[in-house]
Amino acid sequence: MKTIDFAVIGGSYAGLSAALQLARARRNVLVVDAGQRRNRFVDAAGETSHGFLTQDGRPPAEIAADAREQLMNYPNVEWMHGTAEDARVAADGRLEFRVGTEAISAHRLILATGVRDELPPVPGLTERWGRSIFHCPYCHGYEMNAGRIGIIAASPLALHHALMLPDWGSPTLFLNDAYTPSEEDLAAIARRGTQVEPVLISRIDGHADVVLQDGRTITLNGLFTQPRTLMSSPVAEQLGCALEEGPMGLFIKVDEGKATSVPNVFACGDAARAAGNVTLAVADGAMAGFGAHRASMV
Repeated sequence: MKTIDFAVIGGSYAGLSAALQLARARRNVLVVDAGQRRNRFVDAAGETSHGFLTQDGRPPAEIAADAREQLMNYPNVEWMHGTAEDARVAADGRLEFRVGTEAISAHRLILATGVRDELPPVPGLTERWGRSIFHCPYCHGYEMNAGRIGIIAASPLALHHALMLPDWGSPTLFLNDAYTPSEEDLAAIARRGTQVEPVLISRIDGHADVVLQDGRTITLNGLFTQPRTLMSSPVAEQLGCALEEGPMGLFIKVDEGKATSVPNVFACGDAARAAGNVTLAVADGAMAGFGAHRASMV
């Protein structure tokens, strides 16, 4: 069994940030990553990342690759490609898991396992995810060029999109039988100038053309929707970490220092917050790295 001081499961923005703090504290760090960043669909579409200081407009893959290269300049960091499985707390308190056929034992563990998006079942939506259909107005709203924006309702969170997106363009909320606004909701939506379309969506065509079941086609600059988030890894549950139910799905419960309910296990990034983006993931990772290092001094 391979024994390490600190293991970080997940090598995207939060995991890279956590590992960097530990590397600079001159601690031995193992990063395990399967190469499945949540925003990889943006790369595939040729889109870029936005709103991250000094990195605005860069492809997400380039940001992650630069971060990994800088991290691997530290001789006390090891990278292992693969998926962490069969995690457990051993009798002596160490955190054990397996990557392929190799068993790993860590004194302290940081979970940066991320989430995956469960998209609403609208024909044509999945193919345009990260290309012309998004979930975060702060990340992609500006690129709508103050034009016509669609909101595909998938949950009551559609109300928040309906109220936010007028700052980025002229929105239409497609209820699509997924969300029924109250009279109070409708009044708030009207005050913000968002249009409401009750006719069901047949499919998405072209760049962001919404074809309705009554035959109309509404051409838009882009679309937003509210995916349900699912844990990308079962490791947190296998270890017994407490989870919380957020508006988008379950996430790992942590304190201000990113410690979970399991001793010596920390969590950060999208898997440990109700909602997030690259900037917040990097900040979370730094806090988890600090927290894990400080815990090692006790």
